[in-house]
Amino acid sequence: MKKLLLLLLILLLVIVGIVIFNTINFKPNPTDVQKVEEVSIPVEAVSHLAEAISIRTVSFEDEADFDSLQFQKFNDFIAVTYPLLHDRAEHTVFSGYSHLFKLSGTDASIKPIIIMGHHDVVPIASPTIWSVHPFTEGVKNDTIYGRGCIDDKGAVISILESIEQLLGEGFQPKRTIYFAFGHDEEVSGGRGAVQIVKYLKQAGVKAEFVMDEGGVITKGLVPGVAEETALIGIAEKGYVTYELTVNMVGGHSSQPAKETSIDVLATAISKLKKNPFEKKMTPVLESFMDKVGPYMDFKSKMAFSNRWLFKSMLLSQYGKTKQGSASVRTTTSPTIFDAGIKENVIPTASRAVVNFRIIPGETVTTVKEHIIAIIDDDRIEVELKGKGFDPSPISPIDGEAYKMISRSINEIYPDVVIAPNLVIGATDSRHYVDLSSNIFRFAPFHLTPNNMNCFHGVDERASVAEFENAIRFYRQIIVSGSRL
Repeated sequence: MKKLLLLLLILLLVIVGIVIFNTINFKPNPTDVQKVEEVSIPVEAVSHLAEAISIRTVSFEDEADFDSLQFQKFNDFIAVTYPLLHDRAEHTVFSGYSHLFKLSGTDASIKPIIIMGHHDVVPIASPTIWSVHPFTEGVKNDTIYGRGCIDDKGAVISILESIEQLLGEGFQPKRTIYFAFGHDEEVSGGRGAVQIVKYLKQAGVKAEFVMDEGGVITKGLVPGVAEETALIGIAEKGYVTYELTVNMVGGHSSQPAKETSIDVLATAISKLKKNPFEKKMTPVLESFMDKVGPYMDFKSKMAFSNRWLFKSMLLSQYGKTKQGSASVRTTTSPTIFDAGIKENVIPTASRAVVNFRIIPGETVTTVKEHIIAIIDDDRIEVELKGKGFDPSPISPIDGEAYKMISRSINEIYPDVVIAPNLVIGATDSRHYVDLSSNIFRFAPFHLTPNNMNCFHGVDERASVAEFENAIRFYRQIIVSGSRL
């Protein structure tokens, strides 16, 4: 017994020693990146963004609500505002309103790069609770307001301003650069990004890297990290919606059966919510922890640097918040429940719609298998609604493209911590996976606890200084990326 206790004590000391060693040596990677000289931004750039926001390029779910005049107005706006790009680049328009500019490089033998965004915006759900007009306020107290300011006209106009300014300075890229701007990203990109990609594939284009929106600079949103953190999306979750239907005998509400279609479907939805997908430590999360962990307090640093020991605890902690849970599992979100036509009639049919955002490692097919296994009721039909898509491939962070983007961030924002991240929403870049294995999602706008709800929400805004730095950032990406 004494020998066993001694062995256990030795094992414990070894484990403690390993934990302490890993924690002490869990340090940030040194960087020699210096902030670049601040380029002057033309004063009219801000008014250009305000004008772009005022053009109501709203994507509605109902195609009947599409306002082609507004999208044509945006076409006219960029043609007038960015003449050098239109003059120097080969310009192709898709479905009337999505744009692809090809700026030829001096070396046609090397792969091009693709920088992209979208100029459509989501509708205004609650205009009366905005403190400003969602389209026409413009600049107020050194802040630019309006729908699309962050998602994604802020990035699109920053890109256009940066390349127009560079062309005015005589810039000539080594690599060919494609600038791709979709007009229907908010409704899945079928007429924009999908058509652009089809065209590029037919032309045999393979890109060195693709850069889209998706990640941002956060402050106060990464628990335990005081520094601003730039999150570069190296993958994004998949998406699928399934429709669950039940057909049973109805009747008069005065004589209900033991179970009605509503009862059966409600039980099924309850089962799905009570039995969520398993929490997983994905490669994306591992990479994120490797980069942000060294900036945390000792306790968090110990857990992040010793995941072999604390994995279960970490996953449990992530599962306690909606943001954290979305990072470690496929999420289950019932969004529609439809049954009945009259208060005293038991319906014969009930229908529910459930949306899932799929974590890397799972698929549209495994989601359906999960639904059927958890519900375990043959009376319920499970059918795919619309088109789902699997999670994107994970882009490497050890290649030159990721390093260049990281360096460009620190050249403009020298004190920012940089980390790879999983994008939990969907972007147009998912359509580009056949064109490049290096797809990165980042736009240099800030989200904090004070403004995070403005994204797709109320009072969407960015400071003038932030917008000007975004232009400087895209200048770095264009120049450095074209010479990569």
